Amino acid sequence: MPYIRVEMLEGRSDEQKAKLAQAITNAMVEHAGAKPDSIFVVIEDVKKSNWATGGTLMSQRK
Repeated sequence: MPYIRVEMLEGRSDEQKAKLAQAITNAMVEHAGAKPDSIFVVIEDVKKSNWATGGTLMSQRK
């Protein structure tokens, strides 16, 4: 039962996330021999004010 968690900045459409989930599922089937119905893909949208890189919030970057 593979569980794949994707955290990324918010802003992608439902269509984009659906395509991403399908691509991840396909990769797990092809490369790990997993069964599609056993794969869980969880996508968490993170606000830019809750994500920092290099000590700077993404919401404060130009």
